Amino acid sequence: MSSKPQKSKGSKPNSKPAAKPAAAEPVPKPAPEPALKSGLSKGELNEFKALLLIRKKILQGDVHTLESEAMKKGSEAAGDLSTLPMHLADMGTDSFEQDMSLGLMETESDEIREIEEAFERIKDGSFGLCENCKKRIPKERLKAIPYARLCVNCKTKEEAV
Repeated sequence: MSSKPQKSKGSKPNSKPAAKPAAAEPVPKPAPEPALKSGLSKGELNEFKALLLIRKKILQGDVHTLESEAMKKGSEAAGDLSTLPMHLADMGTDSFEQDMSLGLMETESDEIREIEEAFERIKDGSFGLCENCKKRIPKERLKAIPYARLCVNCKTKEEAV
């Protein structure tokens, strides 16, 4: 008898065991996604980004126009005697118009801030989720007010207080 190991059919002598398939190796897990998911597709998020950008550009133009009009009235009145009101009622009207312009500027600046914060929510994955109840904000509401933070129910409750 020989001391050689016996070969089985189809095997080679001194062959190494077959390597495990690559799929059996642990696959690195992707980075965890944000805890909150809006349930919106990338296409829908891009649509809302476009709505937000359009609204922001409109508001920035409005704020600039209102600012120049409000400041123009004051500076023109100070340097040009022909624009000085001749009556106290005219002075009151000019003052009211300037106050109104400044108030609109403040409101529109607040809306621009809300839009900027909506961009942040898109980045962190919480855009389209109510900040109070964590439920999805209906797409119809987001189309009307793309920077909405609250669903209709929570907004109604907030305004009732």
